[in-house]
Amino acid sequence: MYLKTLLVFVPITIVLKLMQVDDLVLFAVSCLAIVPLADQLAKSTERLAEFLGPTLGGLLNATLGNAPELIIGGLALSKGLANVVKSSVIGSILMNLLLLLGLSMLVGGAKRVRQTFNSSAAGMSAALLTLASIGLIVPALVHHADTSPGAQRPLSLEISVVLFLMYLLSLLFTMFTHRQLFAKAEPQEHADTAPKSEKLKVLGVLLVTAICLAYISEVMTDALDPAIEKLHLNETFAGIIVLGSLGNVAQLIAAVRFAKADKMDLAMGTTVGAATQAALAVAPILVFAGLLLGKPMDLEFSIFEVIALTLSVLVVGQFTRDGESTWMEGAMLVGVYVIFALGFYFIDPPSPSAATPTPAVSSSADGDN
Repeated sequence: MYLKTLLVFVPITIVLKLMQVDDLVLFAVSCLAIVPLADQLAKSTERLAEFLGPTLGGLLNATLGNAPELIIGGLALSKGLANVVKSSVIGSILMNLLLLLGLSMLVGGAKRVRQTFNSSAAGMSAALLTLASIGLIVPALVHHADTSPGAQRPLSLEISVVLFLMYLLSLLFTMFTHRQLFAKAEPQEHADTAPKSEKLKVLGVLLVTAICLAYISEVMTDALDPAIEKLHLNETFAGIIVLGSLGNVAQLIAAVRFAKADKMDLAMGTTVGAATQAALAVAPILVFAGLLLGKPMDLEFSIFEVIALTLSVLVVGQFTRDGESTWMEGAMLVGVYVIFALGFYFIDPPSPSAATPTPAVSSSADGDN
């Protein structure tokens, strides 16, 4: 695939880092390097899951599916970019629910009258995502209810524990107690027939890819803050659009590929399932990581982020309840994502402009004297 050609940017990033080039150039090149690494990590995880069987394989996919996002988010958090990381969680949910699912419906339905999927599974995923969204909305509601400021971080920590517990229960439900409801229609390949050398090869590729991804992500996050300033972007837009996109490259490729092959159940699981994981697992893990790193992160999102999240869940629930999809529904979801992206770009003024009022105040004061 053409994405393999982007692997050339991995050594280029390393060389440019050693040369200490401009942060904006380093940021752009490292972003390009992350794309094929995230794709390769997803493919290796998928291949290794086939060897482990449906139960352990599904657990592995669920655990490592958001690995790029966790690596990027964790490193950005260690650099003190808590607001950017928080926005990236919302960005991941919005991107999976609107852009990825929309593109899947658009590409898959381009040459078909309609596509169908399991409405019961989609309905449960939507319900679980609704419950997860409540956990992300409550801290903002409590904050705007004039609660004492000191109560915010403990509340976020407690809610994170509840969300992560829900995630573990959802794994128990889908992979053990009720796994027959979520079994794939395709026959399972005989994992035991694969030679041991092939399994070790896949495991080695997975390990090397994860190490490279961690290093390139660290380079990218080092250059992130200077790049935001030079591009005159606000932290919310950088987190939601930039980091949210980089952490979900693998899901985008997989979802479109599944939809094009008329496997909408897999496309739904990749998109809506990834959004659910972001809310139930990624967000709590990042809160826990911030506590351990001494870089506290809460779940208190802005009103605009809360509204965007709520509307996205409602829109996707409306489009998936009948178990059918068309290319027009996909186009509408993509349109909603673009509208939100424009809103996030303009909602906060760029950081440099925030400092411009200061000279005016001082000059006014001098005039009074």
